[in-house]
Amino acid sequence: MTRIAIFGGHGKVALLLSELLTGEGHSVTSFIRNPDHAGDVTATGATPSVLDVENSTTAAIAEALAGHDAVVWSAGAGGGNPDRTYAVDKDAAIRSMDAAAQAGVNRYVMVSYFGAGKDHGVPEDSSFFAYAEAKAAADEYLRGTGLAWTILGPGALTDNPGTGRIDVDPSPEGERETSRANVAIVAAAVLDLPQTAGRTIEFRDGTLPVAAALEPRP
Repeated sequence: MTRIAIFGGHGKVALLLSELLTGEGHSVTSFIRNPDHAGDVTATGATPSVLDVENSTTAAIAEALAGHDAVVWSAGAGGGNPDRTYAVDKDAAIRSMDAAAQAGVNRYVMVSYFGAGKDHGVPEDSSFFAYAEAKAAADEYLRGTGLAWTILGPGALTDNPGTGRIDVDPSPEGERETSRANVAIVAAAVLDLPQTAGRTIEFRDGTLPVAAALEPRP
């Protein structure tokens, strides 16, 4: 059994992921900001833990991560407030990476988005700009750590049923819809595939079974 910590534990992807992981026999700690959300987390089989990651120090996060084997970052400010977006999606995410290193939790999976990076192309007057900048900075920082990281870049999220089939590295001009359930399936899969460490995996709903789609390209 692996002990897995999820930040943003009440998010839609995180709840789906918790259910998958606990169903596979893993122990899951889901960090949530609002204690009122504990019941939803418990229903997935995960253990809720109240931690306001936005306002927690690196040391406090490291203490919370002690004894875990892997971290999944699925937290986010939810847009709308640029200052809070930078505080959560960049600064808190980076603190969680430093905390994971301090706690000796080497495996780190980041849920990002398709097209993330310095060349994201989002105009400064867009409401999405702060998020794009924050995710670019967090992803870049993660790549520079000594952690065994994997960055997931799903396309536009939907609540469609999970098919367990994806296309990796899709064309930027093509269809990008990605069900949250498939994101959870991919996150669970990479946690069981140490060979995906050091990879940025962009994907959408598609045609290949997840395990086959995640095989390294020749």
